[in-house]
Amino acid sequence: MSISEQKRFVGAITPFNRLDDKSLEKLCQSLDISYFKKDETILKSGENPEYLYFMIKGVVQEIQQEEIISVFVHHQYFDPISLIEKNIKHDFVVIEEVICYTLPREIFLSIMYQNEALESFFFQSISKKLNSSMAHEQSKELVNFMIAKVKDAYLQKPLILDENITIFDAVSTLKDHGGSCLLVQGKDELGIVTDTDFKEKIVLNRMSFDEPISKLATFGIKTVDANEFLFNAQIKMNKYGIKRLITTENEEIIGVLDLISLTSFFSSHTYSIIMEVDNTTTVEELKAASEKFVNVIRTLYAKGVKVRYISKVISQLNDKLFAKLYELLAPEELKKHSALIIMGSEGRGEQILRTDQDNALIISDDCTVSKYEVEEFANNFTEHLVDMGYPRCDGNIMISNPFWRKTTKEFEKTLCNWIASTREEDLINLAIFYDALCVAGDKYLLVRLKEHLSKTASNSKVFFTFFAKPVLNFNTPLGMFANFIIDKKEHKDELDIKKGGIFPIVHGVRALSLEKSINRTNTVHRIKALNNIGVLDKEFAGEIIECFTFLLSLRLKARLEKIDSVQELDNYINPSKLNFLEKDLLKDSFKIVDKFKKFISHHFELDRLS
Repeated sequence: MSISEQKRFVGAITPFNRLDDKSLEKLCQSLDISYFKKDETILKSGENPEYLYFMIKGVVQEIQQEEIISVFVHHQYFDPISLIEKNIKHDFVVIEEVICYTLPREIFLSIMYQNEALESFFFQSISKKLNSSMAHEQSKELVNFMIAKVKDAYLQKPLILDENITIFDAVSTLKDHGGSCLLVQGKDELGIVTDTDFKEKIVLNRMSFDEPISKLATFGIKTVDANEFLFNAQIKMNKYGIKRLITTENEEIIGVLDLISLTSFFSSHTYSIIMEVDNTTTVEELKAASEKFVNVIRTLYAKGVKVRYISKVISQLNDKLFAKLYELLAPEELKKHSALIIMGSEGRGEQILRTDQDNALIISDDCTVSKYEVEEFANNFTEHLVDMGYPRCDGNIMISNPFWRKTTKEFEKTLCNWIASTREEDLINLAIFYDALCVAGDKYLLVRLKEHLSKTASNSKVFFTFFAKPVLNFNTPLGMFANFIIDKKEHKDELDIKKGGIFPIVHGVRALSLEKSINRTNTVHRIKALNNIGVLDKEFAGEIIECFTFLLSLRLKARLEKIDSVQELDNYINPSKLNFLEKDLLKDSFKIVDKFKKFISHHFELDRLS
């Protein structure tokens, strides 16, 4: 090949596509072509490495103690780590005759150390590589949207007044400072008074201007650290339905962040939609508000926001919608004596687009609402969700199904039966319930049932082995030669990313969390909790989180494309439609999935069931 052809070849490979033209030219001028026969060992463990190899043709296996740990094919390279550490750790054996470019070690190291992007890439773990590569693809949008800190936004200077100052003097002071709110120092806490309070509370309550300002103040205000991400401040405002956060730095108040300043950074309008949901008074109004959710997802995704942050926002919107629908439809007595729970991916806060319903109703044992009224409410609730675009659950896990609406005692009995069972259907039902989150009603009904679940499960010696077993139900869709294993029939040229990668992580983490009585529901939060108690080490936990996030991103991308082409939403993606970087990261992710499955298999001794 000519130098220009070599530049095109190497320049298309991550991370060498980050090299400037001069460095790429130097690299290509030092390339030579080598040929290796089948069964030949290119690199042998314990020896000193001399070259970096770029695969043009053939197949090479990386072998550690007779186990194949990686496969290299066309447009891939090996083994930069050996060159950096000057030590070959594994054998690299030819499976199909190989033609490749070879780059001398000293040239590779010279170019790497002169290029910061290349150096940082090769000194990262797989998790950091996944993270930084995705960030590199989305950097322009990410800088404006995700890296902005609270202190980067406009903060109103704090105006703090004593609680005994008169309303008249407070208004005069506020006018002099040109602000829209002031802080009130009470005996034990700080309160806030906004310009809206002055306009509405004084008039509606016919208050005297000589009254103390404390009578207008709202105490128990929410704060945010100046170094927190602005995106998290938006989530906090959404969560509490507020328009201002008191900003602190080193425990000192430095300003007030208001909604106007925050939305100058963001254009997703999630706050206005949450307010719209909160203010609805009819099911029709609620449906109209829900139709805007997909646009929020599109906006956040287009801006390069990570899936787990998108899921936080959408989970809040969904939770608000479910709670409002419950409020509009449920009999008053039932609201006091029941808990509406969402389960599965909805409960974990990981269902971004509406694929199906997973909900249940826990009814207190002393509830006096008739079964007929409860049934009527449950059926209406399910039908309205369907009308709003939340499809029926194929497994009928909805409150319209009597099996999923029971009294506390009935659920306790059901949980005991599931724990004592070895039937996969029962254990999956238990897994779905363990992910439950209460969105309306008496949340302690769920809390007590989860405590009962954890206590009962911990008394069974064999339960966790059977519970974790489904992690191994599906093969990882990556073949011996680093090729994707795709469906050639019903879903031609596609692979199921949920069965192949997402489910093993979700369920494996779920099994570990239940074993350790972790009460978090979100998968990433559970992984962090498992790391905190030493079940997963920091690097492995980071790898799993980044792998999980990347798999969710690919699924979301594919689903948005299917919405555009009016296709049914599913868990299939077409690897041939991915760019080279995405394919490379997907292979890395599947390797992490396999590593995690081996960890789960060893931890729960799943080989005992084979």
